[in-house]
Amino acid sequence: MDSALSDPHNGSAEAGGPANGKTRPPSTPEGIALAYGSLLLMALLPIFFGALRSVRCARGKNASDMPETITSRDAARFPIVASCALLGLYLFFKIFSQEYINLLLSMYFFVLGILALSHTISPFMNRFFPVNFPNRQYQLLFTQGSGENKEEIINYEFDTKDLVCLGLSSIVGVWYLLRKHWIANNLFGLAFSLNGVELLHLNNVSTGCILLGGLFIYDVFWVFGTNVMVTVAKSFEAPIKLVFPQDLLEKGLEADNFAMLGLGDVVIPGIFIALLLRFDISLKKNTHTYFYTSFAAYIFGLGLTIFIMHIFKHAQPALLYLVPACIGFPILVALAKGEVTEMFSYEESSPKDPAAVTESKEGTEASASKGLEKKEK
Repeated sequence: MDSALSDPHNGSAEAGGPANGKTRPPSTPEGIALAYGSLLLMALLPIFFGALRSVRCARGKNASDMPETITSRDAARFPIVASCALLGLYLFFKIFSQEYINLLLSMYFFVLGILALSHTISPFMNRFFPVNFPNRQYQLLFTQGSGENKEEIINYEFDTKDLVCLGLSSIVGVWYLLRKHWIANNLFGLAFSLNGVELLHLNNVSTGCILLGGLFIYDVFWVFGTNVMVTVAKSFEAPIKLVFPQDLLEKGLEADNFAMLGLGDVVIPGIFIALLLRFDISLKKNTHTYFYTSFAAYIFGLGLTIFIMHIFKHAQPALLYLVPACIGFPILVALAKGEVTEMFSYEESSPKDPAAVTESKEGTEASASKGLEKKEK
């Protein structure tokens, strides 16, 4: 998981610089400000809209949109798994040809990117279809076993409109595969981020603190302690980062001096912010205090990251600044409002959890029996 904010140091040939080793002319202050501002905006969009869509996702009954719930055990293991994956990629790039590795990864992310982008644009595209559009329902179902032992592996429901969105997303996919253009990269990166915030749900605030705390250490170690993360980020030709050229004003769309932001710096704080939005809604006070507080904290943390990186001209572990802000600000608000207990006792159950399903059925049966008793009386 790439989660460093990186700047290819003005005047150097790093990170997409000229192959002949010549130093590139320094970027203008306007170009740098445009790049940083665009990265900030691109980070905020998937967090905001992904959090809103996560509420609908948590309430939805469509099997294809069921969220994946992260437990405290998952959160504790995640930094270790991420470190192994990062180190493995680093060794692969050192041992094998970078060209062939990126070719395989490009094909893999080509498929994933099309699916993610299609899922992202589907709600917006539905507004543009005419009322009399011939929309048919489909279901992709894979099962294992038979009879009572039959188990669902894939159960995906879609319609004709989704197929149209898939076709449009495929155009972007082909563009990315052939050109590796930074705009196509960002479209896929934004889609991955929004889907991550929407579909990855923390089960409670404590789990969020464990996850963010563990990745705080992960990010600091791999950025400041080694050159592994920055090397992988610069070698990895896949839409796992948002990029924006600092020389856009000079070279237009063919600019190549990029500042970059890892998707981990968007998705990880984003799923915590989305959790706080769902917590706000559970309070039933018609306010989104904790969501707006954490959202403002993210802006502050990422802005501070950009400022520090610009001053010291060195890649920064963005979670070093984002984690204290995104956790600290909402907790301070909860202390001021006397709602710390409510915040840490808020719990979300996985829709796929059999216990949760059993409880839901028991609750439904109990309410139904109460209704019958009232009718008899």
